[in-house]
Amino acid sequence: MSRIYIFTGKGGVGKSSVATAHAYKSAAEGKKTLLVSTDMAHNLGDLFERKLGREEEEVLPNLSLYEIDPEYVMETDFASVTGYLTSLFTELENLSIKDLGMIPGMEELFSLLKIAEIYKSGTYERIFVDCAPTGETLSLLKFPELLSWYMEKLFPIGKIGVRLLAPVSKSIFQVEMPNKNAMNDIEKIYLKLAELQEMLKNREITSIRLVTTPEKMVIEETKRNYMYMNLYDFNVDGLYINRVLPQDIGNTFFDRWIELQRNYITDIKECFRALPILEIPWYEEEVKGEAAIRRIAEDVLQGHDVFGKKVINARETFTQTEDGYQLEVSVPCAEKGDIDLYQGTTDIVIRIGNFKRNIPLPNILRTYAVSGAKLEDGKLRISFERGGTGDE
Repeated sequence: MSRIYIFTGKGGVGKSSVATAHAYKSAAEGKKTLLVSTDMAHNLGDLFERKLGREEEEVLPNLSLYEIDPEYVMETDFASVTGYLTSLFTELENLSIKDLGMIPGMEELFSLLKIAEIYKSGTYERIFVDCAPTGETLSLLKFPELLSWYMEKLFPIGKIGVRLLAPVSKSIFQVEMPNKNAMNDIEKIYLKLAELQEMLKNREITSIRLVTTPEKMVIEETKRNYMYMNLYDFNVDGLYINRVLPQDIGNTFFDRWIELQRNYITDIKECFRALPILEIPWYEEEVKGEAAIRRIAEDVLQGHDVFGKKVINARETFTQTEDGYQLEVSVPCAEKGDIDLYQGTTDIVIRIGNFKRNIPLPNILRTYAVSGAKLEDGKLRISFERGGTGDE
């Protein structure tokens, strides 16, 4: 089975070089490998010192690079998907296909759909994804689930309801409801989103890798990133500490910096002790060109099982208890005061900081209410009982 490895972290920590070193090592093992960039500020071409086009391009034996242009992908690979969206938004704002890029999350969606299409083609044994900085990556990965949730709310009525409501929507809201063919398109989009979600969250297929540096602000963002990735049920199975100063520089100017880094690395290893952690030296020259990439692969990755499947946290689960049911969600590095929790008619909503997740409730729990919630050892355990108080 092919596998996907997604690298994420704060801007400027070296995600591209770490992802590239993995792809280089994979190709050297004889595996058909693709290195993809979803960051609009692409730099894979810079790393390999060559100009890349809009399609996949082989740069070394078994290694191809691909800098995704979402607008180009929308127009050339997913015309059927954009067809309905264009007609709908034309009714609203007289938009074109190109204008869809203005809609928040739309570029991320088509980047992911393209990666899923490449994965399903079976052309590559390993796909490495160099993502944009943390916030954009979270938007990228959570968008399929979010859009699916909205589609469930907006289009649950089926073709009969559309036929009945169409005259009303036309006269009152001046918006054309989807016709029968459009509803078929919506169903197809929904199925694509469902497949995409399952691919990203399947521990057998996708791994998320965090890249950080031993600096206070970067570490704090990495902790939040780890927490949010788990909140959205992604499998984070590795951490890379980049730009670690050598201990034997022999220059007193760096003594304090080395001490600070050592303390921060201790903090990182304590906080992320569940994850495999690798340290990458701060080299005396910039990472550019095949020789520099090979150096990281040989110095850091050699002798480590960096391509193996590791399941660090199990997927969220509903289990039956003596009093009702319990939902367990992994939220490492979270503090009790950071979490807001409330129950809707069909969902349980968890909000941490600026991010929230709607988790659909099984039908059997529609008559249950939240009776309590506890945060223990990085796990949020939410209890449901019949006639529960709803208190958190």
